[in-house]
Amino acid sequence: MPLTIRSATGTHHFTVQVAETPDQQERGLMFTKSLGPDQGMIFPYDPPQDISFWMKNTLIPLDIIFIRANGTIARIARAKALDETPLPAGEPVAAVLEIRGGRAAELGIKPGDKVDWGKDSSLRPERG
Repeated sequence: MPLTIRSATGTHHFTVQVAETPDQQERGLMFTKSLGPDQGMIFPYDPPQDISFWMKNTLIPLDIIFIRANGTIARIARAKALDETPLPAGEPVAAVLEIRGGRAAELGIKPGDKVDWGKDSSLRPERG
């Protein structure tokens, strides 16, 4: 599924898998050995939740991007491979995006940037 992040440095395009079911969300990117620079996985939450992620059985570092219901990025956490320390959202979020570790910094993606994904996404950025 296509996903776009609009930041001060431009528009960044990703192709993401959607972790929709509880089993898919529990597994996430566990056991993945590599991730392309413009690939990732998104975890939608309806209703929004104040959740935490960790890296159990996750073999590669990831950027964990917590996304509010209005499509803005609330927080970006840099997660180390196999680290089981919880990384909290810090507020209710409607989705979490996982991309290759360090990629958000490479692209200049920051909190407040806008995320848009899916034709019927509840994460469409507010216009205005």
